[in-house]
Amino acid sequence: MFSSNADLWATPQDFFDILHGVFHFDLDVCALPENAKCPKFFQPSDDRLAQDWRGVCWMNPPYGREIGGWVEKAYRSAKDNGATVVCLLPARVDTRWWHDFCRKGEVTFIKGRLKFGGSKTGTPFPSVVVVFRPAVSDAIADDR
Repeated sequence: MFSSNADLWATPQDFFDILHGVFHFDLDVCALPENAKCPKFFQPSDDRLAQDWRGVCWMNPPYGREIGGWVEKAYRSAKDNGATVVCLLPARVDTRWWHDFCRKGEVTFIKGRLKFGGSKTGTPFPSVVVVFRPAVSDAIADDR
């Protein structure tokens, strides 16, 4: 599961439950029917990046090469659509997508390594929660 070929990381339920208790999510923007965290969700056949993301959104995207597009969509959904998007991401602070978008959000690094998809071992990478909110995204973007 933790090979470089794996880009689907099912969110640990207990971790999601904590965040859901704070944010009260309306929509899981990046799910499969068997792992959706919200009653309303977008799955691959929905062309998820083309959808209109509104409300309070949960995002645990594929961690492959396309992750930058997901992070940009989350940022722009907050800035342009007024959404709040809470993102569970690998902490790849050396990437372009991190510097272009994540640093403009509210960043919380996760202590230790999460165990995704019922795995008995933690991930080989650190994780982070990045929150994009309408007002915060605009204010921080203008300030940098």
